[in-house]
Amino acid sequence: MAQSPSKTTVHSLQTNESKGNSTWWIVFIILTILSFGTRLYKVDEPDHVCWDETHFGKMGSWYINRTFFFDVHPPLGKMLIALSGVLTGYNGSFPFEKPGDKYEGVNYVGMREFCTILGGALIPFTFISIWEMTHSLNAATLSASLVLFDVGTLTLTQYILLDPILLFFMLASFVGICKFRSCTLSEFSVSWWLWLIFTGVTMACCVCVKFVGLFQVAFIGLMTIADLWFILGKLSKPISYTVKHFVARSVCLIILPILVYIGFFYIHLFILNKSGNGDGFYSSAFQSKLQGNSLHNASMPKDVSFGAIITLKNHRTGGGYLHSHWHLYPENVGAKQQQITTYAHKDENNRWLVKFYNDDEKINVNDTVRILKHGDMIRLEHIPTRRNLHSHREPAPITKKHYQVTGYGEVFLKFNAFKNNIFNI
Repeated sequence: MAQSPSKTTVHSLQTNESKGNSTWWIVFIILTILSFGTRLYKVDEPDHVCWDETHFGKMGSWYINRTFFFDVHPPLGKMLIALSGVLTGYNGSFPFEKPGDKYEGVNYVGMREFCTILGGALIPFTFISIWEMTHSLNAATLSASLVLFDVGTLTLTQYILLDPILLFFMLASFVGICKFRSCTLSEFSVSWWLWLIFTGVTMACCVCVKFVGLFQVAFIGLMTIADLWFILGKLSKPISYTVKHFVARSVCLIILPILVYIGFFYIHLFILNKSGNGDGFYSSAFQSKLQGNSLHNASMPKDVSFGAIITLKNHRTGGGYLHSHWHLYPENVGAKQQQITTYAHKDENNRWLVKFYNDDEKINVNDTVRILKHGDMIRLEHIPTRRNLHSHREPAPITKKHYQVTGYGEVFLKFNAFKNNIFNI
């Protein structure tokens, strides 16, 4: 008597799963050993700074020394690199100036091994996730082998980089969502909750390493929406059943990751409490909290007065300081006058003197302080070059919709009070 196709499929799946109970572990262990073996082999070579180790090794040193810096990536990956360095005896003294610099007397191997171990976990993660989706030992083995023998992935995980850390959390969150979805027969059980929480935390860690991790958030989000749509379609269940699933996922996959993300930034700001090369990107109030900064614990006036020397900072496009220098605008770029730019770092050329718009009103240190208020007309004189901030009906060099701003006039010239040097508060 012929066996029905459905029974044949079930029997095949059960046979495959029974193989997993014995053969599964053998294959898994072999792949895991090969993964870590191939990646940790000669991880100390070359014994010099390679590629982006010059960036992330340096940032690890800054964390160890608690020196504040600015970077485009979130902090978790670099904090983990620093932690691995501390735990393996690195003291944060190596400068990581450029690729090719020799690691002479520097304990750098621990940081490389940390990144390599996380990279080595990609193969078992791949194996587990494919197994959870297919329950096919062949599919899981093939998928893990493709990652195992990929030379690009192997090389990428042998150096002090963010990429192995990012890939680790990406695949960890994917394993988490696969394991969570396999708990459909034990909804709201301890394992169900643990895998959901694990997914939320690792997904947040993924974003905390690099913002490209948001693609993983989108991927898991789409899977979650599909699951909720399927749950909503269970007409035999009350609407409260769908609401419970929605709330559980909202807490673990939205609220929890946000808290994790904020938490890592809190740790980041707690550690980096010393002045560094990234101070200038932030407000004076923030800089005053950094040890070694010129503004640290300095008293600041509440108001600005005429005669004050100030810096002006743009808070909308990168936080640059209003800046000038002796260079003139090139030919065919508006008037050939002194350049006005913005500059992200602290510099003497960022300093401006607040003056009366009329030359007849001289500032005397013995006079009563006159506070700047709304409606006052002022001139801003650049301290190093003694030129006034100036604008006129010449098109700006970048956008023709705005007027050019220059440095113009000198302190001893009669046209200092020229109307194009005057600005209204």
